[in-house]
Amino acid sequence: MNLLKTLFLFITFILIVGCSSNKLTFTNKVLYKTNSLIITEVAPNVYVHTSFLQTTNFGNVPCNGMIVCNKNEAIVFDTPINNQTSEELIQYINTKLKSKIKAVVPTHFHVDCLGGLNTFHNHKIASIAHIKTIALAKEQKATIPIKSFEIEEKISFGNDFVKLYFLGEGHTKDNIVAYYPAKKVLFGGCLIKELNAGKGNLADANEIKWSETATKVKKQFKNAKIVIPGHGKVGSTKLIDYTIKLFKTK
Repeated sequence: MNLLKTLFLFITFILIVGCSSNKLTFTNKVLYKTNSLIITEVAPNVYVHTSFLQTTNFGNVPCNGMIVCNKNEAIVFDTPINNQTSEELIQYINTKLKSKIKAVVPTHFHVDCLGGLNTFHNHKIASIAHIKTIALAKEQKATIPIKSFEIEEKISFGNDFVKLYFLGEGHTKDNIVAYYPAKKVLFGGCLIKELNAGKGNLADANEIKWSETATKVKKQFKNAKIVIPGHGKVGSTKLIDYTIKLFKTK
């Protein structure tokens, strides 16, 4: 009887530990903060970098990017808004996160995504973007990402991977999203809005397609637990639902 009781307790313990290890929690812990850059941990080895873009219509806008790390390698999604702040970010990743940056991914062609790309290239860091992003970067005479993709792309780092997807137009005609399956984190970039946000910058937007594209994002990433928007607070898939509703056409 004691043996059966011991076995039962052991199995219960294993199940509890197993469930706990699979539970992903949102930490939202600020690790680094200056006037130009904030780095926040949102899940183990997943970070949001936030820099600030001074605009005429919207004031000083916080702009989010994502960092994922594994086995001393990192992938960066979107650069900070300029080369100086990008250097600050690179030094932090190298020295504090103790990771070598394997690649940087601008998720569309605006300055809050590739404004500091030249600094990454100076550090011999590979860059990859959607084929439309490269074309649009050429048009505006910005620094051009090195490698392109069209529909989806897998990037390995450490012993893990992230995937890039182009699911349609919205904020811009080239906006992509990135998904980190191991941590169930979706970087929606400027395609996905924070809760209660307005429509924001529509200069290059496709408002007719935006809700449809966000609906594709929702279907594609049903298992996502953490969603990072291009601007504002990190949240759950409720951000996707909000974006769908915000741009729903009658």
